[in-house]
Amino acid sequence: MRVERSAKRVRAYFGGELVADTTAPRLVWEIPHYPAYYLPRSSVRAELRPAGETRDGVQVHDVVTRGGTAAAAATTYPDSAQLADLVRFDFAAMDEWLEEDEPIYVHPRDPYKRVDVLNSSRHVRVALGGVTLAASSQPRILFETSLPPRYYLPLSDVRFDLLTPSATETQCPYKGTSSYWSVEVNGVLHEDLVWIYRSPLPESQKIAGMACFFSEKVDLFVDGELQEKPETPWS
Repeated sequence: MRVERSAKRVRAYFGGELVADTTAPRLVWEIPHYPAYYLPRSSVRAELRPAGETRDGVQVHDVVTRGGTAAAAATTYPDSAQLADLVRFDFAAMDEWLEEDEPIYVHPRDPYKRVDVLNSSRHVRVALGGVTLAASSQPRILFETSLPPRYYLPLSDVRFDLLTPSATETQCPYKGTSSYWSVEVNGVLHEDLVWIYRSPLPESQKIAGMACFFSEKVDLFVDGELQEKPETPWS
């Protein structure tokens, strides 16, 4: 576990009420992939009502505001040298989180993670089962720390006759909300193979309205060369 102080003002809301407001939040890496916010106990405006016995130095609390109760949504660690004066609020249990005056989604953004979107003239072709799904010479390539490059293609270069809209949506704290298509090739339906960010967050605006295929699940050719399928959580 790694703990760092952040310089951002962070606020959390629940039930229409301010739960916490601080300019001294801590970023805590409980897992390697991204941090969680731990906020000073002195910054908490809501009532923290004990929700059970303290076990192994962990105390779980309900978060109570005039607008409602978020059950078991806060955790404190009174026996921890690093975390004793901090409160961890379950991110998804809160109605809204703000960094300064901008909302954040899914989880706090890792300050050591970077997203770059670059225009390119490389020729990209996507195929599956010997059938070309898309081909373009004007991709935008998204480079995200610790993930493979993602090739976003203009919709006009994608074979829509092979795509079926999906009800799936996912959220990314760096890019926003994505929607999906499934692809049918040779009588086989490959679910949620393609995604699009129609209204991405400001730092990822250059991929707005472009389609991206899971390179883990298709044959991806860049300048005529077949790329090795990357190993990721989506492989």
